[in-house]
Formats: sequence, C-alpha cells, structure tokens
Amino acid sequence: MQTFQQFLNSQVPRVDLVTFTVDLLLTMILTLVLSVVYNRYGGALSNRKEFSRNLVIVGMTTMMIITIVKSSLALSLGLVGALSIVRFRTPIKEPEELAYLFLSIAIGLGLGAGQRAVVTVGFIVIAGVIWVYNFRRSSFEDQSMHLMVSSATPSPDLLNRIVGVLQNHTLAIRLRRVDETADSFESDFSISFDQYENLDELKRSLRSIDENLQISFLDTRLG
Repeated sequence: MQTFQQFLNSQVPRVDLVTFTVDLLLTMILTLVLSVVYNRYGGALSNRKEFSRNLVIVGMTTMMIITIVKSSLALSLGLVGALSIVRFRTPIKEPEELAYLFLSIAIGLGLGAGQRAVVTVGFIVIAGVIWVYNFRRSSFEDQSMHLMVSSATPSPDLLNRIVGVLQNHTLAIRLRRVDETADSFESDFSISFDQYENLDELKRSLRSIDENLQISFLDTRLG
C-alpha cells in the first residue's frame, strides 16, 4: 500500500506549454467550424445559435482536462470521483444535438491525447458527410417549414388523422418528434409545399380534426 501511494504521489503531470497552447487553439478552431456547420445545417427546433456556443466551450474544456489527467493515474481517479457527483438537469431532446455534442467532445479528447492528424482528418470527413447529406436534401429544405401540433384532449387516432391531412396538402412530410400522454399530445413535422398560400387550407383541414388543436409554423431557415 505504501508503494502504491508513493507511485501516485510521484506522478506529477508535465505539460509542455507550447504544445498545449497549439492544441488548445486547434481545438478552438475546429469547434468553431463545427458550430458554424451546426448553425448552417442543423435541423433542431431549439435555438441553434445558443447551443452552438456550448460546442466550443465543451471541446476546449475536454481537451484541457485530458491533457492534464492523461499522464497521472491519481488525477484520473480523482476526475472519476468528481464527475460522479455531477448531475445534468437539462435534457437533450434532439438526437442531432447529442451527435454534435459528442463530436465536440471527440475533438477535445483527440487533441488532448495529441492526435492532431487523426482528429483533423476525421473532422473533415464528418463535416464532408454532413455537407453532402444536406446538399442532397437542400431542395426539400428550401421550401419546408416546421409544423408543431399539440392538443390537451387527444384522441387515440389523432396522430394518424394529422398525418392523413398532411399527406393530402403537402409535397413531403417528415415526422420529427411525438410526445403523447393520457391528457396531452405534441408532435413536430417538417413539411414541404408548393406555395405559402396552402398554409391556410392546411390549417382549416387540421382544425376540422379538432377545433382546439394548437398549430404553429416555424421557418426552417430561422436558427
């Protein structure tokens, strides 16, 4: 036991300040680019600009932590104990937000471990995949809006009836989220249509299902 304690006490991490500064700046650059990619191509309904600021902070903080603890077993064990008492109370409802958050953490982890080439190449490839994916669906997004429908008195087949109406009045629909309980219903769709005048007809058709439906439209280009 005494030998193990001496081993822990002798592990003093030595961090080269120049290397740390370069890696920290590279982390900042890559996460800033990531935040731009998220703002440009993200489809989350929440405020994308507000969330994208966290990507830079999370990436740089992760990089700094990994740089400090990677050469010290004692600090690594202390980090595990410190993180065990952390509780996150804000849920992430969009899987897309979680994906970008993991990518920011991966950048910080890789650069903290000194893997500059791997992180840079991996980020470029992932960013390219995001660009190609959104380029292929750009024609859909240019004419699309987010539709949010909610009800305080939902019927068992409410979702099917809403989807039926959307199929008759839109060019394309994509169901993004459904939250349903015994006394509440919320759904989010991405819809595409020929012209904005069709919105009035769509609203009337939705009201015919239930006059108490709460209907909201949001331009996808707003972030």
